[in-house]
Amino acid sequence: MNNQIEQPSFSEEERDILYKVVYARRDMRHFTQGSVDKVVLSRILAAGHAAPSVGFMQPWRFIRITKTELREQLITLVEAEKQRTSDQMDERKAEFMRLKVEGLRDCAELIAVVLAPDDGTVFGRRTMPEEMALCSTSCAIQNMWLAARSENLGMGWVSFFEPADVASLLSCPEGSKPIALLCLGPVKVFYDKPMLESEGWREREAMGSILAEDQYPLATDTRG
Repeated sequence: MNNQIEQPSFSEEERDILYKVVYARRDMRHFTQGSVDKVVLSRILAAGHAAPSVGFMQPWRFIRITKTELREQLITLVEAEKQRTSDQMDERKAEFMRLKVEGLRDCAELIAVVLAPDDGTVFGRRTMPEEMALCSTSCAIQNMWLAARSENLGMGWVSFFEPADVASLLSCPEGSKPIALLCLGPVKVFYDKPMLESEGWREREAMGSILAEDQYPLATDTRG
């Protein structure tokens, strides 16, 4: 017996809205504090949990940071990693240090995303166990990003930290791995372009340089 429910088709208008949200999504760094309605936050987290995962393993764990002291400890870790990163920048060190790379102090909500310990799933990930867990969790984060943008909220992914240090602060079990600190909340304005593009850090690759047929794209720089 087939218990599947027929899923609705989407109109052109609905399709266009999806693409509008995709292209309007930004990795935000500037927040206006404020708050996120609990119902809205629940919708965003549910969108993350609705993500696809290899072998339906669902390796993501979300931790909402509510204690001010804990947020400050995380900020300290991020600032330390930013300094260590700058030490590897050579001629771009000063430029890097001027960039705003996180919004931990001003975001309304701070959510840590952690890879759960390996549950033994082999389906689809025998040759790439950690990579497929990471890709699956990244799908959850992207779902949250798009959901946040559709709610007119900004979200930023912060990765400037040593995973083991964050794991210790958050009492994560052995085998787990924090991969993101997500800043979420109201913003005054969304960036017209990705911030690093606007700041001249990098340019978006042209489609011709990343798309090919039957073999790896030729190593030609065709950025606009």
